[in-house]
Amino acid sequence: MARNFAVEEMQPHAALWDKEKFFPVECLKKAATLGLAGIYVQEDIGGAGLDRQTAVLIFEELSSGCVSTAAYLSIHNMVCWMIDTAGNDQQRSTWLPSMLTMDRLGSYCLTEPGSGSDAGSLSTQARLVGDDYVLDGTKAFISGGGTSDVYVVMARTGAAGPKGVSAFIVEKGTPGLSFGKSEHKLGWNSQPTSMVFMENCKIPVRNRLGVEGSGFKLAMRGLDGGRLNIGACSVGGARFCLEMTSQYMKERKQFNQPLTSFQALQFRLADMATELEASRLMLRKAAFMLDNKHPDATVHCAMAKRFATDTGFKICDEALQLHGGYGYLQDFPVERYLRDTRVHRILEGTNEIMRVIIARHLLAE
Repeated sequence: MARNFAVEEMQPHAALWDKEKFFPVECLKKAATLGLAGIYVQEDIGGAGLDRQTAVLIFEELSSGCVSTAAYLSIHNMVCWMIDTAGNDQQRSTWLPSMLTMDRLGSYCLTEPGSGSDAGSLSTQARLVGDDYVLDGTKAFISGGGTSDVYVVMARTGAAGPKGVSAFIVEKGTPGLSFGKSEHKLGWNSQPTSMVFMENCKIPVRNRLGVEGSGFKLAMRGLDGGRLNIGACSVGGARFCLEMTSQYMKERKQFNQPLTSFQALQFRLADMATELEASRLMLRKAAFMLDNKHPDATVHCAMAKRFATDTGFKICDEALQLHGGYGYLQDFPVERYLRDTRVHRILEGTNEIMRVIIARHLLAE
């Protein structure tokens, strides 16, 4: 189902979306009719109720059609999961039905201009004033910023550090909520990215997700799954590039023979395929551990994210090289997959932070 959707609804249009920086909302709504807007939202509210193992399969397939659009869909799913997991019945029934059809789009607001990898030091404040919270602060690199309708915002309600962070739902149109310009990016051009500003932004207490101080833990739980999804998006993009390269090498001739006749190039293809399969298996193992609440699931999500995103980009780069000069042209899709997968090594926690998570686990007393 996801593969057919990628081939029929995403792949034919992805180059134009990239060129025109077009956010394909109607395509996303079509994806929602297949249950792809609430992959792991509970069924009682209209979600698909699937597990993380299934999600990594879905995002691999979708990203083979368009990495950028699939990645936004992952973020929307994370927002829906947060509301479904931490929200009460009223919150779930208020926001999720329209988000599961993608009539309302979701964005996740954690990163700030001064706190990226050190997310626990975020400075956005949420002050309790009577029956409302008043939010002040700035969020950066927000996918869907300015276009999305529902923003899950991490803000400080308590002391410094992770335990002082709470989660809030802020709706587009709330007084005091505004947005920066749409950022000009190397890739991910089929989704808008902007800064989100909150200045004396007043929301009711009922918009807080969970109890005060639980926001950072919710954010980290969400990132475990998000890291698997973004790794799967890298695998899907790399798989497409590998398939394109194999076909190109069969057709392209040099020195009166196809490129497939050269053993050195055969070996490069073999290595690409092997590393792709290793990435896929790491993601599936980590997803299995996350589904089964294994105590080391977070570490394995970090391992899988680090390996799959580094490897996925490497395979796209190698595919471009094997296409020669043609790979550098926008007439061929490989360069777009290269541009779109590059950011995966930065977001959902940089790959350097993934190494920190892994090393801390290895060196723990």
